Amino acid sequence: MSTFRSVLKNTHYITAALLMGTALLASAQENETTVTAVMHSGLRVLDPVITTAHITRDHGYMIYDVLTAVDDKFAPQPQMASWEISEDGLSYTFTLRDGLMFHDGAPVTGADVVASLKRWGKKDSGGQLIFDVTESLESTDEKTVVWRLSKQFGPLLDVISKQSAVPPFIMPARVAETSADETITEYVGSGPFVFNESEYKPGVNVTYEKFDDYVPRSEPASWMAGGKVVNVDKVIWTTMPDALTALNALSAGEIDYLEQVQIDLMPIVGGNPDVIVEKRDELGYVTIGRPNHLLPPFDNKLIRQAAMAALDQESMLATMQGDPEYYNVCGAIFGCSTPLGDEAGSEVLTSGANVDTAKALLKEAGYDGTPIVLMAPTDVISLINQPVVAAQALREAGFEVDMQSMDWQSVVQRRAQQQPVSEGGWNLFFTNWIVPEVSDPLINVMANGRGDEAWFGWPTDPEIEKLRADFVAAGDMAAQKEVALEIQEHVMDNVNYIMMGEYIIPQARRTTIQNMLPSPVPVFWNMTKEDE
Repeated sequence: MSTFRSVLKNTHYITAALLMGTALLASAQENETTVTAVMHSGLRVLDPVITTAHITRDHGYMIYDVLTAVDDKFAPQPQMASWEISEDGLSYTFTLRDGLMFHDGAPVTGADVVASLKRWGKKDSGGQLIFDVTESLESTDEKTVVWRLSKQFGPLLDVISKQSAVPPFIMPARVAETSADETITEYVGSGPFVFNESEYKPGVNVTYEKFDDYVPRSEPASWMAGGKVVNVDKVIWTTMPDALTALNALSAGEIDYLEQVQIDLMPIVGGNPDVIVEKRDELGYVTIGRPNHLLPPFDNKLIRQAAMAALDQESMLATMQGDPEYYNVCGAIFGCSTPLGDEAGSEVLTSGANVDTAKALLKEAGYDGTPIVLMAPTDVISLINQPVVAAQALREAGFEVDMQSMDWQSVVQRRAQQQPVSEGGWNLFFTNWIVPEVSDPLINVMANGRGDEAWFGWPTDPEIEKLRADFVAAGDMAAQKEVALEIQEHVMDNVNYIMMGEYIIPQARRTTIQNMLPSPVPVFWNMTKEDE
């Protein structure tokens, strides 16, 4: 009997302990600070090297870190590493700072950096040029990486510090050794947040948790540089493709942050004292059309020129944004507000549609009515209108257009396919870039003319490659501007892509969300969340 009483007593203690543990866990969860955000798109592609999709880049900044980063003056700053440059400009020595650790507890080493940079260099437009003149890239000890060049590459720090269009995120070597043509399957970084893979539902929601062992830099945060101080326990991205549903959820306090607000719906939250609608940054975006140079009919320059002549920036921007306060007709492929911005040769885009010119070019090219497969995303408010406006304009000029609707992540995956249209290929799609990621010919991936190694659309363009090399070799800003002007004129003639102007799309947040960085890339460090 005494044994039986003993068992009962022990069971009582165990039950009490379990109940106490459950209560403590529930209390801890109640005290968690969680930010729920609706981003511009659902997240399906998790590898930030194989795509330039902004949602994948945003995911990258949550869980990975970078060696160097630009601040809000476009100046490269140390992030994971400081650097020294040899007197002859041919050797860069990077020294990792103390306290860097991956989410699995392993220290970040020079070997991880080398493997990550090499994989990145296979895909990135500027990275390809750096590796063209790389003699060696090696880790000389656990914290030191030496990058040796065969010839000077003055913009090297600018390229590896860029904030978008494939930043060189640092991954564990075992992950970074994955071929650049294959997708990684392990998502371990050393950044300020940890990816919760068990709660991830592709295209629906994704959860990030604060990485308690992340050691931020001591400098104030500025764009991607400085101290990434995390003040919340968890960030959840949830997908709401319907813009009105998302705004209503924000108004009701069901979500905390909405990355993109449709302009004509702004009045819905305009009188809500608990919601702030604002411009995240003043530089904004450019929107562009990208033809597939591999397949008919856009393998013919005259037909690409006809498409550009048929389109009109004002019509497209007005349809997208409605309010001229939020858009700017601009023919500069590097952005009108950047040091290299020049609108030379862009009158065909900025002076209205030139239907007669387009028809004459189609006739000269012998266009045979080959339909253009135009991919049209249906779930990103900043990409819904461009295909519709373009399809109408192209048809008026004499093109046959097959506009195929799909969600944005399907566009992201399909645009990587080089097959003929009959096998799932494509001819044209529209996308957006933040201005900093198109601001020079090394960062701007659409200025890459390396055929199969180029960005989706794959132009083989030796002339632009020569000009990009001239830009690298330019000794000062004046010389760079001269080369940039030549590239501007060349792109307008060859139609590597179609610049459709600049715009700003506002964001919205609950007033409880404070201290958001005014950054072109939305980031979740630095911000705080107050009680309702």
